[in-house]
Parts: sequence; C-alpha cells; structure tokens
Amino acid sequence: MALGLKRFLRPDFLLTGIITALILGLVVPVPERHISWLSELADIGVGMVFLVYGMRLRTSEVIEGMRNIKLQVSVLVATYVIFPLVGLAMYYTLGGIIGASFATGLLYLSLLPSTVQSSVTFVSIARGDIGAAVCSATVSNILGMFLSPLLVLLFMNLEDAHTGGIESVLLKLLLPFIIGQLLQPRLGDWMRAHRNITKYTDNCAIILVVFVAVLKATADNAWSSVTLGGFIVLFIVLSAMLAIMLAVTWYGGKPLHFKRPQRIVLLMCGSKKSLATGLPMAKALFDPAIVGAVVVPVIIFHQIQLMVCAMIARRLGDQAEAEEAAASSS
Repeated sequence: MALGLKRFLRPDFLLTGIITALILGLVVPVPERHISWLSELADIGVGMVFLVYGMRLRTSEVIEGMRNIKLQVSVLVATYVIFPLVGLAMYYTLGGIIGASFATGLLYLSLLPSTVQSSVTFVSIARGDIGAAVCSATVSNILGMFLSPLLVLLFMNLEDAHTGGIESVLLKLLLPFIIGQLLQPRLGDWMRAHRNITKYTDNCAIILVVFVAVLKATADNAWSSVTLGGFIVLFIVLSAMLAIMLAVTWYGGKPLHFKRPQRIVLLMCGSKKSLATGLPMAKALFDPAIVGAVVVPVIIFHQIQLMVCAMIARRLGDQAEAEEAAASSS
C-alpha cells in the first residue's frame, strides 16, 4: 500500500516537463529565428528517438508487428472512421455552444492522422508492442497526408487540399528507424540493457516538441480568439472527445482478443491526433482569417492528450513492472 502511494506521489519527469514547456511557451518571448532553430532541434530529437527505437527493437519484433493486420486495421478504423464520427456528432451538437470557428476546428481535428513520435513513446513507456506501434502510427500518418485532405473536402467543402509532408515522415522518422535496425545486430543487446537511454531520449524529445508547438502558436497569435470562458468550455469538450476515444480503443481491444501489449498500441495510436500534420495542413486548407481559431482546438487537444496519456502510460508501465517483479519472485 505504502509502495503504491509512493509511486503515485513521485514526480513524473515527462508530465512535469510537458506542463513546464506549456507554461514557458505561453509566457517566454522568443524571437522568430530562435523558434526556427528550436524547431530544427526538435526534428533532430524526434529522429534520435526513432534511431534509438530502431537499435533497441529486434527485427523479428518489427516483422511480427507488421504481420498483425487486425491490429493495424483497428488503429486505422479508430483514426479515420470512429474519430471522425465522434467529431461530426460534436460538430453538429455543440457548434452553437463553442462557436462556428471552434466547431470547425473540432471537426478538422477529428479528421487528422495519428501522431507518430508521441504514440510510439507512450507505447514504450506503457510496455506495449513497440514494433506494432511504429508500424501503426507511421502507416496512419503517411495515409493521413492523403486521407485527411480528402476527408476535409468530403465533410467541409474546402478546395485545394494539401498533400505535402510525406517526405518529412519518411526522412525524419522512418529513415532513422531503418538505420537503427541496421545497427541493431551490433548495438541491440547494449541498448536493451540500458533502458534509460530510450526513456530520457523520447521524454526530452516530447517536451521539446510541446515547447516548440506552443511557441509557434503564441508567435502566430493563435490564442487571440480564446476567452477564458471559451477556453474552459473548449477544454471540457476536447477532454470528453479524448475520453470517448480512450474508452473505445482500450475496451474495444478486448472483444478483438488483443493481448495487453497490442491493446496498448490500439489505445495510444488510435486515440491521438497529429499536431505536426494538423498545423501546416490547416494553413493550406483554411482562409487566413479563420485559421487561427480553427487550429486552437488542435493545439489544446495536443496538450491534453500528451498530459493524460503520459499519466496512463506511466500507470500501465508501473503495472507491467510490478507484474514482472511478482512473476520473477514466485
């Protein structure tokens, strides 16, 4: 009992870092050129994360993750079918409460692909199937470069959808992972014996991504359309949206007969939306007069999903460690 309470009360590096990055991004003035440098540093950090994952994961685990077609399809259905349906329902039922621009942003959010880096990071922390997570999140993101604009065209009657960005996913994420896999036969055992390297690499990368995202939003004056009351209502609505998707993806894995590591993949990859894809795509899809208000739900949801999923991942990871310790002592 005391041990469980001690674990619950201990400071969490990732969650504390995310909150600190969020506050600093809102209040610290940073010149535009420095934001650009930090953005490039964040890209390098994300690349390092996937290089480390590539070195740590056995190639057989990656192949096994790719073979789990049922899991891959389940993540895609959650991302591109269930999430948009939830977004449509909230768009039509809550538009009068949160306003037309925010409702549009809410619907737009639901049509975006899953994140890659944070999804895989949280699967790793929660002791899920990392190989399957890399495949699921990457496929979702690459397909999203084409599917998201098409869904926007279908549901929102906009023209000139932008499909750029696939090169970024391939170069910044898949290439480092492939290089890591090539190094895995030599360095894999050492990387698996030093788990803290993976832990702090991915945690620091996520914190830096949050900081840069909030800095960019602040520099673009994205918060100008948000009042305190509007923020509270929007926060509640977005939290409800995330809660629905977390419940669907976690409990939906049980009737599909997924084991715990695969349920974690569905939970983490199927419940998230990509800020990195959402912001530049919004600038290409929407009128400049409303793009600031439209991206606010995407930015806020991004912070909520990171903070909530950091806590869930830590809890699941602690449970897995406790179970492993109990099994080894028996």
